[in-house]
Amino acid sequence: MTLRIDLGGRPEQLRFAASPLAELTAMLHVLAEPGHHPQLAGWAGDVWTGLRPELAERLREAEFLWRSSRADFLVPARPRPTLAEELDDVDRIDDESYVTAALITTCGSNRVHFAAPSPLADATARERALDLAQARGALQEAFAERLLEDPAAVRARVRQTLEECAEAFFDAAWTGIAGRLAADLRLKNDLLKRQGVAAALASVSSAVTLTPDGTCIVVDKLQDSATAADGAGVTFVPSVFGRPHLVAVYARGWPPVLQYPVAEAGPAEPVSLETITHRLEALAHPVRLRLLRTLARGPHTTGELAHAWQLSPPEVSRHLAVLRRAGLLTSRREGRYVRYTVNVPDLTALGTDLLAAVLR
Repeated sequence: MTLRIDLGGRPEQLRFAASPLAELTAMLHVLAEPGHHPQLAGWAGDVWTGLRPELAERLREAEFLWRSSRADFLVPARPRPTLAEELDDVDRIDDESYVTAALITTCGSNRVHFAAPSPLADATARERALDLAQARGALQEAFAERLLEDPAAVRARVRQTLEECAEAFFDAAWTGIAGRLAADLRLKNDLLKRQGVAAALASVSSAVTLTPDGTCIVVDKLQDSATAADGAGVTFVPSVFGRPHLVAVYARGWPPVLQYPVAEAGPAEPVSLETITHRLEALAHPVRLRLLRTLARGPHTTGELAHAWQLSPPEVSRHLAVLRRAGLLTSRREGRYVRYTVNVPDLTALGTDLLAAVLR
């Protein structure tokens, strides 16, 4: 399952830039979903403790813009040096685009899409939006009603909330991570200049690749979708607070943007969804689970496994081959025999790898 971004024959259109607004949005997501970010639990707890009650309430009333997924206008395709400049750019977005983007995240745990005309302009679409928001809960319904009734007032309130977040916690956090973001951008832009698009993408994540013909960027995510740069290019925005998420903006009408986590010292590269799927499929067979149970006690040959479980050696060999292709076994030849052993680190990490793939 992948997201494909068509570069339109112009792979040189990639840009890497830091975005204060996108990073603030990542911080707000941490505050709304601390379970996704256990390494930041202490920071989130300190922020909530220090917030004025009024600001805390405002964050809760608008958290649909950044909780399950991000409203597209919160991850800019043209990052600016300051939060104020990026908020000014958001103010220039027309009401219809803003409202539709906000409702996409408000009306469902996954992104809900509205065809033209938008809920702001069409009564039928409006009723659908309100019905979907009501099904999500009273807060979502109230937010959607206010947004459709008076978009200007809601937009001003959201901007004021974000500006107050800057004073409350963002400015200090941004200052603390500015060096890491700058270092990452120097690396990415140097790779892009000296070694090309494929090398720059490889440094973002093993989940982001360039097709062999250089025409598309492929993002390994739990979705099947496609979009195109359409002359606007593709923007890559580094994030410290966004880990482990790989956020993609690709809705129609919005230039493609990827917000990626800045690499930490020493972490393993993410395992591909294809590898995780192969491992889960390999473990789905009861015979292979029995074989793994025996191998977990120590190395065994094919003949020993066949004898232990009263199976034929060819049948055991077939199952061992599946487990080996999935990377769950290692083997070592000892004279005439090959002894198989469980790949304990990768088997142990399967649950963590699956969670990481789901979250990114």
